[in-house]
Amino acid sequence: MTDRHKNNHTEEMEQKNSLPGDGQQSGEVEQQAEGVEQEAAAADEQAQDQSNAPGAVPAPSIAELEQRIAEIELQAEEYKENWMRAAADFRNLKRRSEQERSELIKSANAALILKLLPILDDLERAMEHVPEEVAQSSWFEGVRLVQRKFQMILEGEGVQPIEALDKEFDPTLHEAVMYEEVAPEQSGKVIAELRKGYKLGDRVLRPAMVKVGR
Repeated sequence: MTDRHKNNHTEEMEQKNSLPGDGQQSGEVEQQAEGVEQEAAAADEQAQDQSNAPGAVPAPSIAELEQRIAEIELQAEEYKENWMRAAADFRNLKRRSEQERSELIKSANAALILKLLPILDDLERAMEHVPEEVAQSSWFEGVRLVQRKFQMILEGEGVQPIEALDKEFDPTLHEAVMYEEVAPEQSGKVIAELRKGYKLGDRVLRPAMVKVGR
């Protein structure tokens, strides 16, 4: 046999030896692919069986989720409105409590001041009828200073005297205890103040006792 024939025979033998191996590898790949497909199909069937099984909870749809979100938002809005209403009620309650406390303090002050006013009246009347020789003494100046301090304390609490003399008679501010015939231009006016009246802020503590012309 020549060298050329030997070479051809060797190549044919190599090709025959190599073909069975390549076919075997291709078969293994195909088997693996088929196995993966079977496993995937089995997994899908298992998931479907679980979803169809008795007692299984189906996955919510998008519409159901959107409806649930809308319900939650509505509930949150109701909670917010209730909270805001409760906060407003609390502020109103706090404001009313402060007003009631302030009114209570004013009432207590008013009751105390009403008890002090007769003392101030007596002091002022005594000061008006002091003899001239006593009015020039130093101790009388001290008494006058005490009177002035008394008035300043009342003013600091909001107490103000009610204007009466030569004013039009006002039944909400004045108490008419005497009447006197006067000229027409003085009719209906206060012509004398018999006792001072006082106000605490806008509240009349004691009306002025007056004589009215008619």
